[in-house]
Amino acid sequence: MEYTNDAAAPKLEFAVRCRGITKTYGTGDASAIALRGIDLEVYRGELLMLVGPSGCGKTTLISVIAAILDQNSGDCEVFGQNLQRMSRKERTRFRGESIGFVFQLFNLLPALNSIENVAIPLLINGISPKESEARAIAALEQVQLEDHLDSLPGQLSGGQQQRVAIARALVHDPKLIVCDEPTSSLDHQTGHSVMEILRGVAKSHDRSLIVVTHDPRIFEFADRIAHMDDGKIVDVIDGENKKRLHRESQERLQREIKERLQ
Repeated sequence: MEYTNDAAAPKLEFAVRCRGITKTYGTGDASAIALRGIDLEVYRGELLMLVGPSGCGKTTLISVIAAILDQNSGDCEVFGQNLQRMSRKERTRFRGESIGFVFQLFNLLPALNSIENVAIPLLINGISPKESEARAIAALEQVQLEDHLDSLPGQLSGGQQQRVAIARALVHDPKLIVCDEPTSSLDHQTGHSVMEILRGVAKSHDRSLIVVTHDPRIFEFADRIAHMDDGKIVDVIDGENKKRLHRESQERLQREIKERLQ
């Protein structure tokens, strides 16, 4: 995708626009800089993947975009709303209505079954229990968990828990879906099935999807791939260049395996 100033060409609209985002954890000698002036745009109808080494700031960045973390400086607009200018209450409401988040560690409540876990965002938004249950079941069927509607998280495999978490992120029909390693616990076939679902969701002009991943098997689903390192966006690629990133990731993985065996 390319942004164009040609008046005759269709104008791409931003779902997310970050300018100069910084984030530091701690203070003084114990401080650690996580984000170093991030500039990033995500377009409406786009699936953007965020890649890079562990600890480079990917999860911090998506937590700022999803209104979970405050940045230290810079501006972040999500569907035209400046998160920094919202009160904490307004941000909580905006996040509950407009953002779906798939956490890497799932964050499922162990005492609730699959339906109840997925229904939580709807109940928080004031949807009736009956409608919340019906929509939760539909979301679970969408991720192929119709045989585990009444299962507790402890009765599910890691991959099944991951799919419950994805269903919970989709159930309230959010404009922005943010996923932290959504295929990390899934086999190749199930991972592709889940990404096809997410890809279909992102194709709507009124929605966008950001996926943090270390999984080169799913790069094909991205419209663009933003590469992070040391708290900065160092490269954004699309189209045929995805093949280059896939090849480089495979070569890096082979080097790591070889080093471990030595």
